[in-house]
Amino acid sequence: MIKNATRRQKMGWVIFLLYVILLVYFLFFSDYFGRGSHIREDYAYNLIPLKEIRRFIVYRKVVGIESFLLNIVGNIVGFMPFGFFLPVISRRSRRFFNTVLLSFLFSLSIETIQLVFKVGSFDVDDMILNTAGGILGYILYKIVQHIRVRRKKREKAKKSILH
Repeated sequence: MIKNATRRQKMGWVIFLLYVILLVYFLFFSDYFGRGSHIREDYAYNLIPLKEIRRFIVYRKVVGIESFLLNIVGNIVGFMPFGFFLPVISRRSRRFFNTVLLSFLFSLSIETIQLVFKVGSFDVDDMILNTAGGILGYILYKIVQHIRVRRKKREKAKKSILH
């Protein structure tokens, strides 16, 4: 798999693995996010779609802008690299549906691990936001690819004119 990979794909793998390691740290071990080594007895979870998203939007002034940004924007931005680097490292993920599905399944895995180990909280809204982040990352990948292709065409045209 990695043996036949291009230099860009190999670099993508390195960055992707570093990203996953950082994501796991922040989601499961970071004291800043209240993920210390203690197991919570009062575990909370949300199974109602859009409930927490709506609450954070409606009560953003009450919960504070930091909590709002961390929960809503953080879940989206935190998964954008997943949607961006997946098509870089895997040709199959260059299809929109595959990247969306893998983003959702990765988010579901994280939420399930949080549920089982009572770290963080299982939240359907997090899966929605994380999947949206994966989609935005994929869109950003497509934009970057489009720019790269146009730039290559321009350079090729310049070389053919000069020769």
